Amino acid sequence: MRKTNRFPIKEANSLWQIYRTVPFWKVVKNFIVIQTARFTPFLGMKNWMYRTFLKMKVGDKTAFALMVMPDLMFPEKITVGENSIIGYNTTILAHEYLIKEYRLGDVIIGKEVMIGANATILPGVTIGDDAIISAGTLVNKDVPPGAFAGGNPMQIIYTKEELELRREKES
Repeated sequence: MRKTNRFPIKEANSLWQIYRTVPFWKVVKNFIVIQTARFTPFLGMKNWMYRTFLKMKVGDKTAFALMVMPDLMFPEKITVGENSIIGYNTTILAHEYLIKEYRLGDVIIGKEVMIGANATILPGVTIGDDAIISAGTLVNKDVPPGAFAGGNPMQIIYTKEELELRREKES
């Protein structure tokens, strides 16, 4: 199970309770910042906007490609290590609104992580340093450091240790 906090809802589905869980003006501000950053071609400016206005923890030299969508409601729960690449149109969620509950969870992306285009990262997931996530992957569980993962649902294709063994055999 992912590392999320669960909050039961007794009334209509949890999305109808959205402004009880997050302030309306925070969502408006985050929407404006995220939509501006999604189209900004300047990587340093994106990182500055995410750090300054959204309180995301973003490492030096991290690159968010065009159209990346960080969590709109809880971006402060996202951490991305230094020198990582977040691929085109990737979605990083720190919340889930469900019928009978909503869930919140920190998303931790390590340093020197490569995430392919159109990936979706669910709340409560940790992606270890030096990991690679293939394009189109639904990251629904933790990824160990140095692993290569892909698919929907995600599978660990190989670990760092398996890669090192392959390289030894080839040399």
